[in-house]
Amino acid sequence: MTSEAKRPKVDDDTPLQNFLRWCDNVGVVLSPKVRVSKEGTVADYGMLAEDDIEVGDVLFSIPRSALLHQGTTNLSALLKREKVSLESSSGWVPLLLALLYEYTAPQSKWKSYLSLWTDFKMLDHPMFWSKEERDRLLTGTGIPEAVDKDLANIQKEYKDIVLPFMAKHADIWNPVTHTLELYMQLVAFVMAYSFQEPPEMEEDEEEDEKPPNPPMMVPMADMLNHVSKHNANLEFTPDTLKMVCVCPIKKGEEVFNTYGQMANWQLLHMYGFTQPYQDNADDTVDIPVANLHKAATKDGNQQLLKEMWEVLQDKGAFVFGKNGCLTDIELHGTLKVLCMSREEFVEFKDNDGWEDDEEDEEEINQAFSNGGLPGLTTKWKQLIHKAARLTIDGYRGTDRDKDLMEDKALLGGLSSRQRNALHVRYGQKTILDKVMELTKT
Repeated sequence: MTSEAKRPKVDDDTPLQNFLRWCDNVGVVLSPKVRVSKEGTVADYGMLAEDDIEVGDVLFSIPRSALLHQGTTNLSALLKREKVSLESSSGWVPLLLALLYEYTAPQSKWKSYLSLWTDFKMLDHPMFWSKEERDRLLTGTGIPEAVDKDLANIQKEYKDIVLPFMAKHADIWNPVTHTLELYMQLVAFVMAYSFQEPPEMEEDEEEDEKPPNPPMMVPMADMLNHVSKHNANLEFTPDTLKMVCVCPIKKGEEVFNTYGQMANWQLLHMYGFTQPYQDNADDTVDIPVANLHKAATKDGNQQLLKEMWEVLQDKGAFVFGKNGCLTDIELHGTLKVLCMSREEFVEFKDNDGWEDDEEDEEEINQAFSNGGLPGLTTKWKQLIHKAARLTIDGYRGTDRDKDLMEDKALLGGLSSRQRNALHVRYGQKTILDKVMELTKT
């Protein structure tokens, strides 16, 4: 079964042909070994190999002048001058204002590119679902909470920053045209199609010391679909961006990019599609630290656990993938705290945490892998097992998920939203079931 993906739906090839001509005019160079097509791809549009492609082959290159962001729009000088007033928690406001303008400007340089999206109905992010539908299909996955936060931030950003800015520059933006609805659609467009250039690192710098670069729209690169086992990567050079083959591609096969190591819940939340759960090697599930706390309160010293909770509650969640815990250091530390005696906990607090000579990270990694979980202490396994059970209990109305996954007729009768939600739920529950199996005592 192929993954569902997102691409603009059109009645004919006119928008695509206009886009390809535009690419020629702006200096996008497409290798003769590939072509953009809606036949033989996992979506309406994707990229196919016209010939065998070898590792290192450049599939296409894009000059930086063809990229669309706040630095290349005709309004770049204004957006740069007003940079301070456009600061926000997302950091996306300048790009979104550029898109609001370029998307509605008849003479936009990017008209042939943006015309691929005559509307944004193909973007089926959960933010466009009704709250009832999100709760019914996605409760327990973490997506409804993420969407509620997104919607609140988008509305606040538009009301507090964008509207006052548009009022100040009413000759360029108009709230009647540049509505909150269009703004929200463009947020989804940026979530689904934009790229971020990795920050330049000095020799002695850590990656998290550098703020992320703002997102940008990269024509042609966003035509490629995503799978976790991809065969092409986007490379950044000072003058151009290049899509480079990273493993052999046979003639007739699709060229796939990657959006990174994305679990299905992240793909659905940010991109509006999923991979079938068994195909997504990067699928994960979160076990909230609150569930580990609840598991501990069932048979522990309640006052002591309350004090421990005050220390631990900011950890959020523990992430499990198909091969074990991905946040093993954090889980290891939390379990150690929850299993302390009163005396040990007092000493822990007095020392402001752990001593420097803690256990070896590689040993911890192994201990919380699927191979190591059965060897944990009985108490630790019991806590993980109970927390996983509490997490599974948080899903709503999913008793038939196994039947739906195993019956092709039933699966085929689901809507795309129902099917995407099923991929998320079932993939997460499969990981949780494995965790429970490995920690059974």
